Amino acid sequence: MATLNFLDSFEIPGILSFQRHGDLEKAVITTDSCVGEVYLQGAHITHWQPHGEDPILFLSEKSAFLPGKAIRGGIPIIFPWFGSRTPNKHSSRSDGPAHGFARTQAWQVTGATASGETLVLTFQLLPNNESAALGYDNFSLDYEVRMGKTLELKLTCTNTGQTSQHIDREAASTLFEEALHTYFAVSDIDNVSVSGLANTEYLDKTDGMKRKRQEEKLLKLSGETDRPYLNTSATVTVLDQGFQRRIKVEKDQSLTTVVWNPWETLAGKMADMQENGFRKFICVESANAMENALVLNAGESHSLAVKISVEKLPG
Repeated sequence: MATLNFLDSFEIPGILSFQRHGDLEKAVITTDSCVGEVYLQGAHITHWQPHGEDPILFLSEKSAFLPGKAIRGGIPIIFPWFGSRTPNKHSSRSDGPAHGFARTQAWQVTGATASGETLVLTFQLLPNNESAALGYDNFSLDYEVRMGKTLELKLTCTNTGQTSQHIDREAASTLFEEALHTYFAVSDIDNVSVSGLANTEYLDKTDGMKRKRQEEKLLKLSGETDRPYLNTSATVTVLDQGFQRRIKVEKDQSLTTVVWNPWETLAGKMADMQENGFRKFICVESANAMENALVLNAGESHSLAVKISVEKLPG
């Protein structure tokens, strides 16, 4: 875990400071256009709020802020598998925590710069004993957070595996899944619709992983929803009539979009979910998962980029 003395070297007076919350360190950001917070565990953004707006991200009131414990809300980084680990042609293993290890690891701050109304923070995660024990000792993750009037994120994964005269680049390939598991705050889930996914195929994880196609132009949730939409790079918009705003999620080099809400029964089983918390968020996740998983040969890199913006509805 980073020490606050080391982090002092990245502080920018009046804009960026580092504080301790329990046993975790976080970056606290105040710019001319927004406020925000990022925990070093998981490089986990828990707060981003442009001035004059309601909070954009949901964070459960019962979230645990403990080493090794995932934070419920914000933008967890999912890596190197999505959901439960399943065997594939690159690995026969199925052990490890749900959604991988990146969201509960201590990331290193590698840079901090202020440019106009925007703060740019960079983080890095490298292999460690835990990842190596799970079979992942050949990667690096670099994460750039540009926080201002918009929130721009770039997650770069590199296969750092070595080749030799006996092992070629393809033989040293590794399968990675990744997602920015964004919890968007909403006034009430009944007030929300999602556009941008019409005529797109998805896997319905609430119905035996059946492959379906969304026929309706607007998606409105009325029960537990867990849908990885496949082969889509489309921009998705979350329309909230209660907050009178539109959140736009633009993405690049991401072919999976996941829409998730646990609804009442499943949420009630989550120790870190506040009462009726399911009514206060919708997850729209930019990902590369399942049949859109990445396969990187030794030395190859891939960058997933997301831009989140918000605008008030007219009237």
